[in-house]
Amino acid sequence: MSKEQTKDLLKFVKPFGDDITDLVMWLRDFAWDLCPNANELIYDNYNAVAFGWSPTDKVGHTICSIAVGRSSKNVHFGFYWGNEISDPDKILLGQGNQYRYILVTDKKKFPKAYIKKLVNEAYANSLAKVKDPKQIIC
Repeated sequence: MSKEQTKDLLKFVKPFGDDITDLVMWLRDFAWDLCPNANELIYDNYNAVAFGWSPTDKVGHTICSIAVGRSSKNVHFGFYWGNEISDPDKILLGQGNQYRYILVTDKKKFPKAYIKKLVNEAYANSLAKVKDPKQIIC
């Protein structure tokens, strides 16, 4: 899917309302600009609508992602392997084995420069996880 193709994603996020849809699409533009050659994956599961960018078609190679909780309607900008990237300012949330995220409530408060550094590191980390270069589709 390309940055311009929004029809499917908009169908998934429409139930969350205009404010969340606007925030999510703004975050999507931000992520696409940082990962222009990546493959966008959309996954709709029981507790969230999520989409992320991967150099392959595998979720396990995801660089970064955006998720909206079904019941909480919280918006996360996250890193699938967030436990493996640096976070010198310690802003990433999460206590699990791998996923780390920030809670996004406002475009103006989103730390773009800091997150850009983390995305760049996550991209390098993602490529390192690809065992067979033939899997890279971007």
